[in-house]
Amino acid sequence: MKKVAILIDGGFYRKVSNKVMGPKSSSGRADELYSYCNRHLSDKNYGIKTYDELYRIFYYDCQPSDKVIYNPLTHENVDFLKLESSKWARDFFEELAHKRKVALRFGELSDGNAGYSINKDTTKALFNGHIKIEDLKQKNLSFSVQQKGVDMRIGLDIATLSLKHQVDKIILIAGDSDFVPAAKLARREGIDFVLDPLGHPIKDSLALHIDGLTSVDAKYKQGNW
Repeated sequence: MKKVAILIDGGFYRKVSNKVMGPKSSSGRADELYSYCNRHLSDKNYGIKTYDELYRIFYYDCQPSDKVIYNPLTHENVDFLKLESSKWARDFFEELAHKRKVALRFGELSDGNAGYSINKDTTKALFNGHIKIEDLKQKNLSFSVQQKGVDMRIGLDIATLSLKHQVDKIILIAGDSDFVPAAKLARREGIDFVLDPLGHPIKDSLALHIDGLTSVDAKYKQGNW
């Protein structure tokens, strides 16, 4: 039996689960994630089912923005704290915080670069003359804001768990290659490092430095990327 830590890139998980599994209530999504993580604790080795021990689930994300941003399409100021999506996120974090062996780690949003922009498909259609500026709708705009400190916190926790030998195995639910240095460190320390990209394709640079690649739900494995 191995002692296992499960680390989750929250922004990535919320985006993918909403696309693959469909929208859910905050409590429903929290229950879904908790169940998904616990299913990672059972495995098969040479046909024999084994069960690992959960050390802790680490969930990394950012609190919703509290800024008021100008919408260039409606010519109105949008108070993000009052948005339904912001309330959903706060409730989701609260639900996770009350689950056993779950630790939440929050980064920050880089609000200085936050704002609306025309999404990629719409920009292409504009340049091709398929639509005009006056045809734009809210669905053609994307709101973008950068996270700060989330990847750093994930990397630091991987390093701490590995160097202190607090666990035997780390499962990272993410889809980014920024974790290559942390994965290499964990493996050098003898940690079994497994990546779950929720069916998302990963770069070769990351595949070279992990011990396993898996998702425990068939819907993610069949994800249309």
